[in-house]
Amino acid sequence: MTKRCGRLRGRASEPTGRPALPPSCVNGGGPASILRLDAVPALEREVALDPRSLPLFRLWGARPGEILTLVDAEQVSHRVRLVGLDPAPCVVPFATFARPTESRVAIDVYQALPEKERFELVLQKLTELGAARIVPVETARSITLAERDAEQAKSHRWPDVVLRAARQCRRAMLPELFGVATFAEALQLAAGAELRLMLYEGEDVWALREAIGRLRPERVALLVGPEGGFAADEVAEARAAGFLPVGLGPRILRTETAAIAGTVLLQGLLGDLD
Repeated sequence: MTKRCGRLRGRASEPTGRPALPPSCVNGGGPASILRLDAVPALEREVALDPRSLPLFRLWGARPGEILTLVDAEQVSHRVRLVGLDPAPCVVPFATFARPTESRVAIDVYQALPEKERFELVLQKLTELGAARIVPVETARSITLAERDAEQAKSHRWPDVVLRAARQCRRAMLPELFGVATFAEALQLAAGAELRLMLYEGEDVWALREAIGRLRPERVALLVGPEGGFAADEVAEARAAGFLPVGLGPRILRTETAAIAGTVLLQGLLGDLD
């Protein structure tokens, strides 16, 4: 089953007064979640795997008889049937992908928390589109996690939404799902991306294609605002942190539409959507 982390809250400040660490991955996602074959397999032949891989199969919620995507020693992806888990995982590869199932660019989406179940839609679609990391963010104009969960707590379902979507679209890797971050924490987490973009509906913005230009980054951070947009001080903070304000055309998009559209365009310009 997926790794649980309560209600996915970011970490509170330390009692000593030291600054809190940014929230971390709560679902076991990222490159460490990839199920691997030790060698290039022959199709329709049973392969016994290292018993140490058993926790990963449990992370994916795999049961005998189910179909999964595994990656071999040459980074080629295969569809396999899981035939057993005891005493060690055993699979039968039956098909090989012509292309990698993971994008050449890691797209990290920092999504201002939307209301109701709309974030579950974002999680599902970004996973299907190949996002590498998804971070929910509380901004000045977004709903908070406490407000979302006040009537009925649903944030505990988010890792399962990601897991189901990853299995449905045949991904080899679970995208990283982080705990809810403050705006400042989101900027800190995104600092390692070579290209940092902020979707912004104000004046003086770049077109997405112009912002990318000839750059071919390995990692892109995409910051998506709430309904009503970012507050002026948030825009200033993001610019100071190296984010370029970019637009997605003349129409105002809902926050979940903007996240999906932005990821599609980035995969088309830099990744594996063609």
